[in-house]
Amino acid sequence: MSVAQKTLSVTAKAIAATALRVHEKAGAIENVQLAVENVLLTRERDDQVIVEIAAAGVNPSDVKAAIGMMPYAVWPRTPGRDFAGVVVEGPASLVGKKVFGTGGDVGIRRDGTHATHVLLDAAAVTEAPANVSLIEAAGIGVPFVTAWEGFRRTGMPTKNDVVLVPGANGKVGQAAIQIATMFGARTIGVVRRNEGYRGFASGPVEMLNAAAIDVGQAVKDMTGGKGANIAFNTVGDPYYPAATKALALMGKQILIAAINKVVEFDIFAFYRGRHTYYGVDTLAFTAVESAVLMREMAPHFASGKLKPFSVEDRFKFPFSRAKDAYAEVIGSALQRVVLVPEK
Repeated sequence: MSVAQKTLSVTAKAIAATALRVHEKAGAIENVQLAVENVLLTRERDDQVIVEIAAAGVNPSDVKAAIGMMPYAVWPRTPGRDFAGVVVEGPASLVGKKVFGTGGDVGIRRDGTHATHVLLDAAAVTEAPANVSLIEAAGIGVPFVTAWEGFRRTGMPTKNDVVLVPGANGKVGQAAIQIATMFGARTIGVVRRNEGYRGFASGPVEMLNAAAIDVGQAVKDMTGGKGANIAFNTVGDPYYPAATKALALMGKQILIAAINKVVEFDIFAFYRGRHTYYGVDTLAFTAVESAVLMREMAPHFASGKLKPFSVEDRFKFPFSRAKDAYAEVIGSALQRVVLVPEK
């Protein structure tokens, strides 16, 4: 790109915004100080946009970054990865468009979306499907990008596949189940209590209670000894042995998280099963890179084959209660939590 392309062709209009700001590592959620501050946002290039935020999702990574658990987080900054809103400054083709998006850099290595407005590259925004409200669109980002990228890496599931999803009722688990059932795969969810699947699916979801049975053996029994072609392990080490045991010959396990980072690795089972493991870390994806995945998924939301998480009124928080929203998320809230700027 030339210097002329990088600079603005017209005088930029400054937008007055209000943003949550974290100035130092807190160490724990109860110590987090979320200041509400006024800032000015100005585009520096023609290929940038300013989005007026209608709602911004709150993810565990947002909270962890705010309390200082991300070693590469910059200080001070505005937290927040996911967003939905309206473009108010930018290329004429985008101004007035309802858009949504996310990014692993946003809110961590640069100012994020827990604000009334956010400055982004134009390539980082995706037009929101007309049938999805902006409140709902704000909660799509991290869970669905993580799930979609996992399946992109393994190859999208087919009607001939069995997909196992440990942590089925978490947000990434639900997104993975939506995608797997959309493509017609036989889908088995795993939880640690006697409960059904909580989310939307395009087909049946068989559920297993890991607290009561041997999940690996159960999956083999359910599949006539074959096992799961893909195990989308959304939790990590607690389900690692069961997911490994459940895998079919040449099965694939996707790993996106861990509680304890070290596990006992059964080399024999790995090479005899000809297994493949895929690590997925969407924190490494910029907002522009994440938008590539968002654009791939958007038609499926527009068709209704994928559905956003519903957001109950009690989980819509104003900036004045942002710390309560963060506490809900770090406390493993089952519901999708969003921040909604006061008008």
